[in-house]
Amino acid sequence: MSMQIIPAIDLLDGNCVRLVHGNFNDCKIYDLDPVKLAEEYAVAGAQWLHIVDLAASRDGEGADIRPLLRMLDRTNQSVQTGGGVRNETDMRIRLDHGAERIVVGSICVTKPERFALWLDEFGTDHVVAALDVRIDKAGIPWPRTHGWTQGSDRSLWQLLDYYEHKGLKHLLCTDISRDGAMSGPNLDLYHEVTKRYPGLAVQASGGVSGLIDLKELSATGVDSAITGKALLEACFTVTEAMDVLS
Repeated sequence: MSMQIIPAIDLLDGNCVRLVHGNFNDCKIYDLDPVKLAEEYAVAGAQWLHIVDLAASRDGEGADIRPLLRMLDRTNQSVQTGGGVRNETDMRIRLDHGAERIVVGSICVTKPERFALWLDEFGTDHVVAALDVRIDKAGIPWPRTHGWTQGSDRSLWQLLDYYEHKGLKHLLCTDISRDGAMSGPNLDLYHEVTKRYPGLAVQASGGVSGLIDLKELSATGVDSAITGKALLEACFTVTEAMDVLS
């Protein structure tokens, strides 16, 4: 099966935006209706959509998630969504509004036992572990949390060894240094992840800037590639991406 393309929409206060390296002070707002953009991606053939609720990430429990829920109610394709998912209620309300998969970030690193319970409670088909990593000088990827401000005492490999035994099915892995920078994906990282964990459906994220990046990612064995900025900046279209990957 060929690698899937998953368009990404970063939602902030109802706007379609992109952050560079996750920095809220380096935010570009696009003059686009997020719901209409989702429809365009669906019409072009993208079966999945990735929505990040940045307001929920930024504001915590007091976040206004109504723009996200309106999107979930109105989109036609399958949606996975993350951003600010901290408890079972956050999970359930998104699933109740039509999300197919919930993307969980910081909890995966800080509360692995809780996340393992969610895999069992909500089903491995409906939960994605999102691990954003920074590579150290020895080449070891270390997860970062809370807007990439905090580190972890477990490496990516140690966490995935644990989750592999808990039935994890979907992994979204991002090299922080590539996110929003359109500098090319970290192919070595994805080769290593898919080699170590052949049973995982791996989603690559960060750095895609052109069709050649998608072809090279496909060769690493990842299941799908998430791309946001490259589509927004018209580096290629969903149709062009699907043609290349087919």
